[in-house]
Amino acid sequence: MASLAGMLAAQGHKVTGSDKDVYPPMSLELERLGIPVTEGYRPENLSGRPEVIVVGNAISRGNIELEHALNEKLYYTSMAAVVQENFIRGKHSIVVAGTHGKTTTTSLMAWAMEKVGANPSFLIGGVAENFASSFRITDSNYFIIEGDEYDTAYFDKGPKFMHYLPDTVILNNIEYDHADIYRDLEAVKFAFSRLINLIPRKGVLIAGWDSPIVHELSAKAFCEMETFGTETGAKWLATDIDFAGEITTFRVTVKGTEFGVYQTPLVGIFNVRNCLGVIAACERSGFDQRMIAEALREFKSVKRRMQVRGIERGVTIIDDFAHHPTAVCETLLGAKQRYKGQRLIAIFEPRSYTAQRREFQRDFTEALMEADQIIIAGLFHPERYDKTTAISPEEMIAEMRRAGRQAEYIDSVDAIVEHLIAQLQEGDVVVAMSNGSFGGIHEKLLKALQ
Repeated sequence: MASLAGMLAAQGHKVTGSDKDVYPPMSLELERLGIPVTEGYRPENLSGRPEVIVVGNAISRGNIELEHALNEKLYYTSMAAVVQENFIRGKHSIVVAGTHGKTTTTSLMAWAMEKVGANPSFLIGGVAENFASSFRITDSNYFIIEGDEYDTAYFDKGPKFMHYLPDTVILNNIEYDHADIYRDLEAVKFAFSRLINLIPRKGVLIAGWDSPIVHELSAKAFCEMETFGTETGAKWLATDIDFAGEITTFRVTVKGTEFGVYQTPLVGIFNVRNCLGVIAACERSGFDQRMIAEALREFKSVKRRMQVRGIERGVTIIDDFAHHPTAVCETLLGAKQRYKGQRLIAIFEPRSYTAQRREFQRDFTEALMEADQIIIAGLFHPERYDKTTAISPEEMIAEMRRAGRQAEYIDSVDAIVEHLIAQLQEGDVVVAMSNGSFGGIHEKLLKALQ
């Protein structure tokens, strides 16, 4: 929503916004763009009868500002619909989709196309550090967008990516997620099958072959397909992966034939797959292979994706957006590869619906045990759940301790900081994971260390 606000402002529109909790990095982005945001919802925010009201998918009936718009018959629509009509229609649309890695892969694709001179427009669900922005509008024929499978708005319960008119789809992986809107894995599969069905015959599906569900669904594509992965069977295969040092190196073969050796500052096998999908998509488009390799080496990642927020007294504080068991596991494995031999401390805030649902409890428990020490924070809005539907941090901690891990459940951010400061040592790596602001825990830890 913040990125869309910037895009509309770039088109010359007057844009304002309302929210109940605005936090970095997008709050800083809006401030930089000069777009005013009102804290809290109220009818007077819509004074002057704006021409278009874009309703975010976090807004539901009962919201006082929405109720005023409905009563006054003001024109309203969704973010995805505005993007479709104002920015995508008539362009070559590159949609990056999947349960994990969308933001990083979208950012990487944008940077790769920038390096080859394609000058793409893009919309990303995070701040791409190579551009210092989450969006850009150009006169290029290419529009790159992060294809979110979450629902569009309270009045449109389909996935946002159904609006994005895809010509090229990079589909990294598919798992069960968003338990608040998808009843089971079959519902998730149905949503992604609809995305694949949108690709025209002249388009292309770049399919993550390490994902069994992508493998299954892609069989019904009407377009041509490129497959990529780290396991035998993919057309584009990454091998000889080396995570040593500050740079990850890997070799790429195409149908068994040597294609090239690539380097990236990104860590983790999941990021190798992200890079491989971009390499395949760019080669399919006929872009210069050498420039793509250079783009991968220069890529600076995305804010809040394994982002080092600071180092104080030899302690590294990392911020990560992980809020699904697989993402938590891959983030911690990546940290272990990059900071080999150093003590790894994971702090996890169960904030998203998925992160708080009981059906994911065992998977989260196993994922967090990749760390040497674990702290689980209090649930975000625990009143949404009861004992039968919510995870039990106490049960998770007990299981971790039985497995020999040092683990604690500490409800508040300030208490977590106080607990850690007493024991942090030079060389420790702290990874704080949440899809929200996490009460500013990163800055509080760094300040306390100072």
